[in-house]
Amino acid sequence: MDIPVYLIAGFLDSGKTGFINGILRDGFAEEDRTLLICCEEGELEYDPRVLGNVFTYTVDEQSQLTPELFKKLEKQYRPKQVIIEYNGMWMIEPLYRDGLPANWILYQIMCLVDARSFEMYVKNMGQLMMEKISNADMLIFNHCNEELRAQLRSRNLRMVNRRADIYLENEDGTSEEYVTPEMSPFDLSDGHLDVPDDDYGVWYVDMMDNPDRYDGVTVRYKAVMCHSKKFKGVHCPGRFAMVCCENDMQFLALVAKGEGLERFKNRQWVEITATVKKEANDAYQGEGPVLYVTAIAPCEKPKEEVVSF
Repeated sequence: MDIPVYLIAGFLDSGKTGFINGILRDGFAEEDRTLLICCEEGELEYDPRVLGNVFTYTVDEQSQLTPELFKKLEKQYRPKQVIIEYNGMWMIEPLYRDGLPANWILYQIMCLVDARSFEMYVKNMGQLMMEKISNADMLIFNHCNEELRAQLRSRNLRMVNRRADIYLENEDGTSEEYVTPEMSPFDLSDGHLDVPDDDYGVWYVDMMDNPDRYDGVTVRYKAVMCHSKKFKGVHCPGRFAMVCCENDMQFLALVAKGEGLERFKNRQWVEITATVKKEANDAYQGEGPVLYVTAIAPCEKPKEEVVSF
C-alpha cells in the first residue's frame, strides 16, 4: 500500500510546529491514522488535543532516516499517511533520493520561512535555504510587513521555483499570494521589448508565468543556441542562470521556430528577434511561449554570461 508523505521543511523557529498543529486542528488526521516524525525540537510543542489519531516518533540524526527505519515504523504504527517535520540544517535531497521506501510517496513538500530572518539565512546559508525553496511545492513566508513583502518580491523567487504556490502571511493575520497580476517588470505597451542582458532571467520567469501577457509581442534578446536532444527538431535557445551558487546552475530555454535556426551551433551566442505566441508544445508539457523567429545573427556574448538572482 502506498503511503503519502508530507514533508514540512524550514529553519528553526520558522513556524513548522505551529503549521502542523494548525492542519491537525483543521482535521488533517481525523480519518487517517497518521505518523508524525519529528526531526527538530523548537520552543513550540505539538498540541496534545489534536494528536488523538497521530503517533509521534523523534529522530535525532539525519543518518537515522533510512528505508529500514521507515519500514520498521510502518510495521509498528500502520500509518495511512506520514508527516515529517524536517530539520532545517539537513539537505532534503538525500531523503527523496535514497531515504524513502518504494511505497512511501513524497506527496508534498511545504517550506515555511520567517520573512524577518530570510535575508540573513540567504547570506549565511544560501545553499541550504535555496535547496529547500527550490524543492518545495508550497512556500509560506510568515511575519511579513509591507517592507518585507516588497523585499521578497524584488528577489523574484519564481526564478528559484516556478511550480510552487507561494504565500505571504502578514503580521495582522491576513494572507496574500506572492505573485500579483500587476507585477509585470517591463513596459509592453508598444508591443516590442528589447530584453536587457542583465534582465534575461526576470523576463524569462515573467513570460513563463504569464504567457498571455507576451502573446503577440515582438522581442529581441541574446541567447546561447541549443538544439534539443530530447525533442527532435526543437530549437531552444536560452541562457544559463545561477540561483544562489554554482551548484544551482539552470538552463533557461525557450522554444523557437523559424528558418535557418539549424545553421547555428550549440552554445553559439546569437541575437534573436521573434514574435511570441502562446501555444501548446511538448517541450513545455502544455502551453507556453513559442518564439517565431524573424531575424537571427551571431553576436558578442553579454558582459555577464550567466544570469544571477
